[in-house]
Amino acid sequence: MKPDTALLQKHNPFFYPSFSEDVHYEAELVLRICKNGRHIGEKFARNYFDQIGIGIDFTARDLQAECKKKGLPWEIAKAFDQSAPIGQFLPVSEFDNLSDINFSLKINGELRQAGNSKDMIFSFEQIISYVSKFITLREGDYIFTGTPKGVGPTKIDDHFEAFIEDSKLLEFRVK
Repeated sequence: MKPDTALLQKHNPFFYPSFSEDVHYEAELVLRICKNGRHIGEKFARNYFDQIGIGIDFTARDLQAECKKKGLPWEIAKAFDQSAPIGQFLPVSEFDNLSDINFSLKINGELRQAGNSKDMIFSFEQIISYVSKFITLREGDYIFTGTPKGVGPTKIDDHFEAFIEDSKLLEFRVK
């Protein structure tokens, strides 16, 4: 779960939080919800998102481990301020096949993550249908969809570049 205070708009730096010493990155495709809905059936879910972008799901692993050990919820490890950098979004109409979207993350010019929507465990429609059973989706909400292998630690001075296909849609530095 990422509240609106977790969003970091494009071109702004990510400031490494003082409460963690082990923040990890996870590049993910992000769906933009285009109309309100609750208890959305899979066959209708496609009508509830109109844009796809890319974002980073930052996680404070040390906080996450501490919370897990104590049996506590670990939203603080994922939902902290600016923990969700997001880039430019593309209209769904620009994609030939939503089940075949390449995305990637470079850090300091080195490819760290590469994925494709066809390799996701759950489809966009399954994710929307499931989430909407518990949370009313509202126009303008974002859903982060999951990350491919290659998750790792973040360091101050890292330079992030995230892509869908060959289009760079997100770029920022860690300070």
